[in-house]
Amino acid sequence: MPDRRLAVEAWESLFRAQHEVFEDIKRDFADSSLQQGEYDVLLSVVRGTDGTARLRDITENMLISQPSVSRLVDKMVSRGLVTKCSDPEDGRGALVTATEAGTRTFRMLAVEHGRHIAARMSSLTNDELRTLTALTQKLRA
Repeated sequence: MPDRRLAVEAWESLFRAQHEVFEDIKRDFADSSLQQGEYDVLLSVVRGTDGTARLRDITENMLISQPSVSRLVDKMVSRGLVTKCSDPEDGRGALVTATEAGTRTFRMLAVEHGRHIAARMSSLTNDELRTLTALTQKLRA
């Protein structure tokens, strides 16, 4: 068992770093046609097979509740960014598919957003980035 004081110190450092990086990165959405939540939905959908993802999988990737994700997806449907239909393999579920406009809008922002993330993380070496990834995956397991 790790030292409790050290564990709390590490947690606080991780939390503050995440918060500061998040605050910096969220500026990418200030003048964007996409809100950050919409970007996160499209990230899950565009990465899915044929630009489609199950609503429950989108919800698992986001840090908001299932009803909030459902409302957000419905708003995105009305904006023409995604379509939503019943999941033929799960009668209670839904499939969300990126439209051409949604994919195009996502990709335009993703390029710039990726650049900003890389710039923000540039204080770390590639080895440190791999270590950080391994450590955060271990914490999530």
